Amino acid sequence: MSQDQTDGGGSGTAPPGAGPPEYAELPEYAERVLDVAELIPPGRVMTYGDVAEWLGEGGPRQVGRVMALYGSAVPWWRVVRADGTLLPAHELRALEHYRAESTPLREASRHAEGHIPRIDMRHARWDGGVHPGGDARGRGGPGGPGEEAHT
Repeated sequence: MSQDQTDGGGSGTAPPGAGPPEYAELPEYAERVLDVAELIPPGRVMTYGDVAEWLGEGGPRQVGRVMALYGSAVPWWRVVRADGTLLPAHELRALEHYRAESTPLREASRHAEGHIPRIDMRHARWDGGVHPGGDARGRGGPGGPGEEAHT
């Protein structure tokens, strides 16, 4: 699995309505990142590093930067930090989406700042299903992220 020790490129993903105005043409890498974000099923998430690994290009910071600049048109709340913490300044909006989609959450302790829950990564993390090239991309099996497929 990728090392997702990143802040996701600044504040991370952009909520709807935030970010720069519509672009006539997105960079190819940005289009591919946004395509992956749209594939993530409701109630599931992928980390920035998972998206980069699934694409086989870039890293968590590059994915975070794309999401921060262009992510407002896709389900941005489904691309998350590896530790499951919600994005600062976007927690409440993301939490509404997570609750509406029944995304598994871990309630915050009473001592946690703001008592904001985290995503339960063990249950919410999506492995990407089938890769566009046709090979299975699942954790814990051949062809999963970071593994060679055995024939």
